[in-house]
Amino acid sequence: MWNRYLRWNQRSIKWLWGLVILGVLASLPIAFERYQMESETARKVEFVFDYRDLIEISDTQTDPRQFILDHLKKIKDNGVRSLAVYESTLNELKQSRRIELYTSHEATALTQVPVSPNENYTYLLFADASTESRLRPLIEQTFTSLNVSTRPWTYKNQPGMIIEMAMDEALMKTMDPDPIAMQELKELGFHLVVRMSNRRPFDEAQMDRLLGEFKRLGIKRFIIDGETVPGFVSDSEPENIDKMAELMKKHGIGLAAIELQRAPQRGFNRLAQKIDYNVVRLHSFTEADGQKLTENLTEEELKGRIQGVTDRLVLAVKDRNIRMVFLNARAVKNTDKAMILHPLDSIYDALNGPDGALNRIQHAGYTLGIAERFYDLYSGWQPIAKGFIWLGAVALIALAVGFFVPESVLALFLLGMVGSAGLYAMNAHLFAQALALGAGTCAPTIAVMMAVRVARRRKEEQRGGSNLFFAILLLLRATVVSATGICFIVGLLNQIQYSLVLDQFRGVSVLHLAPIVLVALFWLLFSDRTNYAGIIGKTRQLLAMNISVLWVVVAAVLAAVGYYYLSRTGNEGQVSGIERVFRAYLENTMGVRPRTKEFLLAHPLFLLGAYLCVKYRSAVLLILAGVIGQASIVDTFAHLHTPLVISSIRVMYGLLLGTAIGLVLIIAWEIVDRSWRRWVLK
Repeated sequence: MWNRYLRWNQRSIKWLWGLVILGVLASLPIAFERYQMESETARKVEFVFDYRDLIEISDTQTDPRQFILDHLKKIKDNGVRSLAVYESTLNELKQSRRIELYTSHEATALTQVPVSPNENYTYLLFADASTESRLRPLIEQTFTSLNVSTRPWTYKNQPGMIIEMAMDEALMKTMDPDPIAMQELKELGFHLVVRMSNRRPFDEAQMDRLLGEFKRLGIKRFIIDGETVPGFVSDSEPENIDKMAELMKKHGIGLAAIELQRAPQRGFNRLAQKIDYNVVRLHSFTEADGQKLTENLTEEELKGRIQGVTDRLVLAVKDRNIRMVFLNARAVKNTDKAMILHPLDSIYDALNGPDGALNRIQHAGYTLGIAERFYDLYSGWQPIAKGFIWLGAVALIALAVGFFVPESVLALFLLGMVGSAGLYAMNAHLFAQALALGAGTCAPTIAVMMAVRVARRRKEEQRGGSNLFFAILLLLRATVVSATGICFIVGLLNQIQYSLVLDQFRGVSVLHLAPIVLVALFWLLFSDRTNYAGIIGKTRQLLAMNISVLWVVVAAVLAAVGYYYLSRTGNEGQVSGIERVFRAYLENTMGVRPRTKEFLLAHPLFLLGAYLCVKYRSAVLLILAGVIGQASIVDTFAHLHTPLVISSIRVMYGLLLGTAIGLVLIIAWEIVDRSWRRWVLK
């Protein structure tokens, strides 16, 4: 019985590779539909300036109203056609010079009429009768809904009102966006984007009226202001969110998802799902970012920072599917210059300078306009294709384990199919992520393990032919095998929520580290094709070895290198300032930046190791270092918010530059080796 199983197991290897190839082929049309989605939909990029920031900066100027008008013209002339308006507050209305506010004590000093010592109210005066007619109903409605009494008040025939709430608290209450500001901005030709919060009790009828007004003003989407979406109560009470979604669909209003937030806004994913993912990704240039442009800098330093802002905005659009760029600014007190500064002019230069962001974005194939959603292309045949991808992914994982335990391949495949089917029944989302992670990890691992075996076989058999041609061919072959992992990741995780980063492919650190560990384990114990007794003997020998101080130092260095390596992975990986400059140079020179660890480290070492493996057995260690590059190739496509074209170009550049640098290393080795033999040994 055991012998029969072993025969079936041996025959199954060929069929499992067939399933892997079938899964790869099934993933290609899915990848093509994703490419169509990325290249044919959502090609408009919208730049939005924070209107509240402009109001706050104007409050530091001698002529606030004229300052706002001047810079609204500059904003428009520099390609920004959208402004963000917030739910208004009394403080914002005051900064806009529409109202004046007084405490009870200040009102007493103003009117010379004493008030009760127990009174602590907010006194409000409107700028004029027209402003009163537009804002009084808004303010009364807001405070009445909070059970706060209001009553008329006048001073020298100037209309006003008294709000029976302390000013500090009254200033915190949010109201509908300023209707006067929205109408004025529309008349100036701006498109409006609204910042909506969950700071007011959710009222379906009131929200329906408000969204209807937004629709009348041509507002297409809003950005969440705060930690929760409008209507959020708790994760277990989604009823108001569902009502909000229905109202948004009724009035044709979508969302913008802010990237790189510390914590996701609660209720956002459910609201996005309920509005059929009418969502665009938003990159925020924050007030803190703008403040860096107001520091004490030389002209050259300022120019460099402006260029950095330009590069950052272009990269966000090209590499991360950003379709809305949100620009912030604030006034800063500079004590050295004894001035209040703002970064507005520097922002304009970043947008429309000689090498400005707007021109570069348009040159990359995008147009400026109102941001549009991605339309997910999901054909009816995709579930069938994913069935073949499922088979191929499980087969690939089983084949990877077969490099360590050859007898387990068939059994592991069958168990994997049963286990993954159970996981799919419990959680289809977790099933896709787990299978993608498994296939993505195993593909580069198999690629390098196969390369090690081929290299050793070439040394043992001492075959003729060009070592250089063999090295290049081995690198390409390893890359093709690693690419199978790419196909399974793209095929399994092609849902729109991954492109919008409403959900993320977790386990990127595993994808980076696991192939290194597995390949090292394979080289230490399994690469010689010895039997299990020999493997156990090697293991005992390793465990019984004396540990020297040198070993401890080497282990500490490797741990530090590993920590640094992992700290650079993922979207929040840390890089040094020098490397940031180098990355920007590559991006600006080549259009798409290849990964430095691929073309500067992994691919050249792999190529050099493959070239030297015929002469030196230990050269296989250089091939092992190539696993970093192979894992990086797969990881490039694990960033599912990056367009497939960009990821493909990045990998191709990495291979071309890595091969070129590898050839330089080979030439340098030959020069040193021949010089050593000719001059030193003689």
